[in-house]
Amino acid sequence: MYTKSRRPVGLVGIGPEMTKSEALKLEYSIKQLPADKKIAALTRNENGMTISKRDLQALNKSVKALEKKMEKLIKDLDEGEKAKTTKKALPKKAPAKKRTAKLTATDKVLRIINRSKKGVDAPNLVKKTGFNDKKIQNILFRNNKLGRIKRVDRGKYVVGKRVH
Repeated sequence: MYTKSRRPVGLVGIGPEMTKSEALKLEYSIKQLPADKKIAALTRNENGMTISKRDLQALNKSVKALEKKMEKLIKDLDEGEKAKTTKKALPKKAPAKKRTAKLTATDKVLRIINRSKKGVDAPNLVKKTGFNDKKIQNILFRNNKLGRIKRVDRGKYVVGKRVH
């Protein structure tokens, strides 16, 4: 019952037939050993205990899988080095176009306000940007506090400092 809720559990070793008392004594003596000595004791065939054939087969399978992965990584690495040497020999391409960063919501709102001479109100910003009213109000409040925009009339905003 102890191991039922503590999964996964594997059989580490088996021993010759023994009484419950002998088994408990053996278990106690194993539990008293440090971890490295437990492993050594179980692998050296001490106390009649052995590693099961199934465990050895699983270990062998894992080692083979790791060998395949290592071979694949080495192959990929060799191909990568070959690709680097061939890239150097290729003629230079035209310089790539610079990608512009995506505008943030605040940048979009500030650009619209910046283009307006008389000022822009929140409903027009909602129409032009497609953002909801709450988002527009938050952007306006934050930028008004930072001094980037000023409120000129009831609900109309213009650029405070020049924003590019």
